[in-house]
Amino acid sequence: MLKVSNLHVSYGGIKALRGIDISIEENKIVTLIGANGAGKSSTLRAIMGLVEKAEGKVEYNGEDLTNLHTKDIVKKGIVLVPEGRKVFDNLTVEENLILGAYTRTDTEEIRKDVDKVYEMFPRLKERNWQKAGTLSGGEQQMLAVGRGLMVRPKILMMDEPSLGLAPLLVKDIFDIIKAIHAQGNTILLVEQNAKKALEIADYAYVLETGELVLEGIGSEVLKNDRVKEAYLGEAK
Repeated sequence: MLKVSNLHVSYGGIKALRGIDISIEENKIVTLIGANGAGKSSTLRAIMGLVEKAEGKVEYNGEDLTNLHTKDIVKKGIVLVPEGRKVFDNLTVEENLILGAYTRTDTEEIRKDVDKVYEMFPRLKERNWQKAGTLSGGEQQMLAVGRGLMVRPKILMMDEPSLGLAPLLVKDIFDIIKAIHAQGNTILLVEQNAKKALEIADYAYVLETGELVLEGIGSEVLKNDRVKEAYLGEAK
């Protein structure tokens, strides 16, 4: 479905990604784990055309997306829920959701999708008139996910969705990810909570300093001694 080949990304003289290859199959949850600075967010941003690729190729169902503008990648159904929510603080919850559908023109269907988001996140419906900047961190994360769903994505990429949330809300976010996947969505997940990410992942990649060092079925990567020691806080 989505294939990334020999991807290189540099920031000045710093090489953030050094020739990585990843594949995301349809209707799967794929996760990227690694320490801060490993290149996880750079991978998502490069796929979306938000950072320049020094080398490499991004393909979606055989179509080359490497040099497309971000808005055109979104039109293909590939969406990023960014790290740090990035909601529009001065707009209401509902205005944020409607802006998520900016590539669409089917007004009636957009309204239906707003209502679907409210069904998934009843708290957002209760606060649909409220400025997004006044929401709690967990509510803003729900809004960011809901806004991404307004595109009707084929691939939903999520960058650190549980970052900064209380443990109870972390559980809620992972339940939401599983529910979105159950509706037929393909998910590429970057997540600092490696244990929870690997528990729900069909397939996983481990990044270290811009290079892939391990990949495999999520449950098997979770049992790997190297992963346990480096990312789960377990001694060998």
